[in-house]
Amino acid sequence: MEKKTKQNEAVEIRWHGRGGQGAKTACLLLADVAFNSGKHVQGFPEYGPERMGAPITAYNRITDEPCKVHSNIYHPDYVVVVDETLLGTVDVTKGIKDGGALIINSKKEPEEIREMLPEYKGKICAVDAEKISMETLGKNYPNTPMLAAAVKVSHVIDQEQFIRDMEESFRHKFSHKPEVVEGNMKALKKSMEEVKVS
Repeated sequence: MEKKTKQNEAVEIRWHGRGGQGAKTACLLLADVAFNSGKHVQGFPEYGPERMGAPITAYNRITDEPCKVHSNIYHPDYVVVVDETLLGTVDVTKGIKDGGALIINSKKEPEEIREMLPEYKGKICAVDAEKISMETLGKNYPNTPMLAAAVKVSHVIDQEQFIRDMEESFRHKFSHKPEVVEGNMKALKKSMEEVKVS
C-alpha cells in the first residue's frame, strides 16, 4: 500500500472536519511531528465563517527539501474526513491524485462508504475514531485517532518515530494530567491497528 515518492516530491494532505472537532489541531500536530522528524512542512487552515459545527478545511504539505510552493492544495495525495456527515455536503474526493486515498472517520466498512461515493475510484480507508476516542479518552475527540490513521495510510513519517514524538509532545502539553497522555497514546496506537483499507 506504500506510495513511493520521488526525492522532495511533496506529500499533500487535505483535512475536512467541523469546527470544534480538532481537524485544524490534527493538521498542525502533523506538521509539528513531521518537522521534528527532519521534514520541511506546511500546515495551514482555510478560514471561512468560524463557528462550532461549521465545515472547515486544513492542509499539510510535507517535503524532504525546502518547498517553495505556498499555494492552496488542489490535488492532495490524501484526504482526511474527520466527520462522516460531510460526505453529503462537501465534495471530499475533489482533486485526489491517482494512487492517493480517502481516510474517513466512520463505523462503516470501506466498501459501504464506496457505495456513497460512486464516482470515486481510489482507495478508501475507514476507522471508527469516535469509538476509539470513547474507549481511550472517555470523550469524543476524533482528531487524535484520525491523525494516527493519516500517518499509517500515508507513510509520511516513520510510525515508530511518530509514536515517540507524539508521546513527548503529549507529556509536555499535559504534564499535570498523565492520564490524558496515556489515553491519547492508546488512541493513536489503536487507530493505527484498526484502520481498514479498501
